[in-house]
Amino acid sequence: MKRTAIIQARMGSTRLPGKALKDICGKSMLERVVERVKKAKTLDGLIIATTVREEDDQIVAECEKAGVPVFRGDPEDLLDRYYQCAKRYDVQNVIRITSDCPLIEPEVIDLVVSRFFEVKPDYASNTLPPRTYPRGLDVEIFSFDALEMAWREDKDPAWREHVTPYIYRHPEKFKLYAVTNDVDYSHMRWTVDTLEDLVLVRKIYEHFGNDAFSWHDVIKLLENHPEWLEINRHVVQKELKV
Repeated sequence: MKRTAIIQARMGSTRLPGKALKDICGKSMLERVVERVKKAKTLDGLIIATTVREEDDQIVAECEKAGVPVFRGDPEDLLDRYYQCAKRYDVQNVIRITSDCPLIEPEVIDLVVSRFFEVKPDYASNTLPPRTYPRGLDVEIFSFDALEMAWREDKDPAWREHVTPYIYRHPEKFKLYAVTNDVDYSHMRWTVDTLEDLVLVRKIYEHFGNDAFSWHDVIKLLENHPEWLEINRHVVQKELKV
């Protein structure tokens, strides 16, 4: 498959255990992510990459219910999990998305993927500095060759847990490309790591009552309800260990 989204998902979150299957207006967070990713026009496929742990049998069951392919790999070494998954399914270019982003935007996925094929770097993302998108719309795309090189050369367990640090922290080895927005919305937090994050996302879904909204609609909603941003403003994103 030329361009495939691999979505990492597991039950063992430290700050919000079982968050991947938390309910958001009648559907699990993982199902919400899958539904929105499927709306992207530039993808050839979608795979869930979970772990071999028994607790993640629940993830497999959810994938089977949704008719989505699932791969099981190393619980801690996400770089190995992504590499083995991409190798198993013959993925040429990996679009990395996490299951804690239930507001992930197909338009943004398509933008990042399109820029990748236009510019032809080894790695493109809307998370590289300067970050301008809300946290929770994170999209990365990289070639299998870049993934394989990182898998072979990265010896740092802390980096391997986050898949791509070896790539974006070695610009001398990889050609990088940053996708940015005209307006900086990076102060907004739309990802789900804590209960407060989940409260905000549920309010957004409850407001729209469906899954047909875009990220522009969410921006307008939060501009009309700036007090909602206070729900999780205090949450600090976990930093990558150097």
